[in-house]
Amino acid sequence: MLTDSEAALARAVLIHGPISRSALTRRLGLSPASLTRLAKPFLDRGFLVELDDLVDGSVGRPTRPLDVAPDSGRFVGIKLTGDRLYAVATDIRAAVSATSERELTDRDVSSVTDAVAAAVKDLGVVDLSGIGIGIGGSVRGGIVERAAFLGWRDVDLAAEVSRRLDAVVTVENDLVALAEAERWFGVGRGLPGFSVITIGAGVGYALVVHGEVVRSREAGLGLGGHIPLAANGPVCHAGHRGCAEAMLTSGSIAAQISAALQRPVDYGDALALARAGDPAALAVTDAAADALGRFVALAANLTLQPSVVLAGDGIELYDVAEDRILAAAEADRDPLADPLDIHVDHAGFSAWARGAAAVAIQAAIERLVIARA
Repeated sequence: MLTDSEAALARAVLIHGPISRSALTRRLGLSPASLTRLAKPFLDRGFLVELDDLVDGSVGRPTRPLDVAPDSGRFVGIKLTGDRLYAVATDIRAAVSATSERELTDRDVSSVTDAVAAAVKDLGVVDLSGIGIGIGGSVRGGIVERAAFLGWRDVDLAAEVSRRLDAVVTVENDLVALAEAERWFGVGRGLPGFSVITIGAGVGYALVVHGEVVRSREAGLGLGGHIPLAANGPVCHAGHRGCAEAMLTSGSIAAQISAALQRPVDYGDALALARAGDPAALAVTDAAADALGRFVALAANLTLQPSVVLAGDGIELYDVAEDRILAAAEADRDPLADPLDIHVDHAGFSAWARGAAAVAIQAAIERLVIARA
């Protein structure tokens, strides 16, 4: 079992590497001698490697940065929706090397497990180090306590998939997983705290404070989806007028524009019409942009941290209406507040699947280090 100091070293190099020893000593609060002693077993096992000499601007000899060996682990991340499965193969830093997508023809546990197994086979990962699965709903200890879109309650999905594939499986709420991926490997890397807002088929919200993702059973309840954003907006399925779900989901945006045009359009069509200047489409996307800007400002104001990560399969709205979103966000900020620091992850469903891979990587670090002993 790794000590706290050993685990901190492995994490620091994985997240921030290649990294010089001097930077590591500052980050971990260690003396150079202590770092050398701590790093030696990792180097001997081949989990860490020393790279070529690098002049870092400091006085003295060039440094040899430490990095994680590129072959340290191979992972699969899977995002489950109500009707589809999105899978990615990644390295130990959640860099995507292959993708796979499958329809879920049935929502029972056995059928979904079959689809997961088929997706893993599609990706052809050799020497698989772990599988991560992200699911919308309440997840605790690998148990899916509730996933309304699949009709599941108290499903031990980690055990089911592990038995089927003879692999180590980590199951997590998809928002928590996405926040972990952004914190360790994504646009949130290096930020002490930030909010994550996702838009697409649903609306999600997650939070990172003091470098840690806030974990709560309420993460799977979709509470961010019903924050009121527009007094005169449409009504969501739960009867809330102008809430985040009513204003920002891809289905609601497409439905409003379809009603205005009196013909069916999907979300891609809706945004294309807005880009082309169609008045009906612009009226809906402008209102959505105002709502998203207000959501960004609320997240920053209530958490007292100005960094916000925007992601999800519907985030193309930001490209269509960036200026309006930013203006609406700034309008709800105090002039003396710090400037908003907005980061956009355009990866769509791949971002969700990559998040699942990230939690599998987090769960595997100690196992990977020990396996090289």
